Amino acid sequence: MDEKTIAKTIRTTRLKKRLSLAKLSALSGLSTGYLSKLERSEKAPPISTLSKIALALDLDLASLLREEKDFFEDVPLAIVRKGERKTVKTRGALYGYEYEALAYNKPGKNMEAFIISPTFGEEIEFQHDGEEFMYVLEGVHEFRYGGKKYVLRKGDSIYYEARIPHSGRSLGKKKARVLTVIYSYKKMPYPVQTAEKEDDAG
Repeated sequence: MDEKTIAKTIRTTRLKKRLSLAKLSALSGLSTGYLSKLERSEKAPPISTLSKIALALDLDLASLLREEKDFFEDVPLAIVRKGERKTVKTRGALYGYEYEALAYNKPGKNMEAFIISPTFGEEIEFQHDGEEFMYVLEGVHEFRYGGKKYVLRKGDSIYYEARIPHSGRSLGKKKARVLTVIYSYKKMPYPVQTAEKEDDAG
């Protein structure tokens, strides 16, 4: 999947929802300057950033990985075949970082499933609301969480709160492949204030 498509989708969706950059910034916690640059960029942001934007736009994360021609009905069961995954390969500072969306065709879901291939280089630190589960499919994954390092090998898994700063990278000669499931907390609707009924007896 072309990284430019993601940036275009973010801008198009924001405009359809009639949100200014300032409003999206307030909802997502990302600066207006960063969001403006992102919408004009040819590079995709990391999943944690996409998660914040999707939540602010009241969408599931996979919606930002769909193309304009894609339309998916909300059905009880959705299957993605091996050759149908949406794969994003990032460039620049995150060169070598890849993620494959495994359930992009199920709209309105509470969990997002990806296969992530972390870079060998310097880790980029993430921090966002929600919870994550990781299971190492291949290779060795060095995971940092709250300032501590954990080496995860094939068959190892980890579940954590994503509000704590975390990062990861591949170790060894072969890039790790990590099944990652992200659960983002849904925004609570603003309470509806209703006028109290006047006391008829008074």
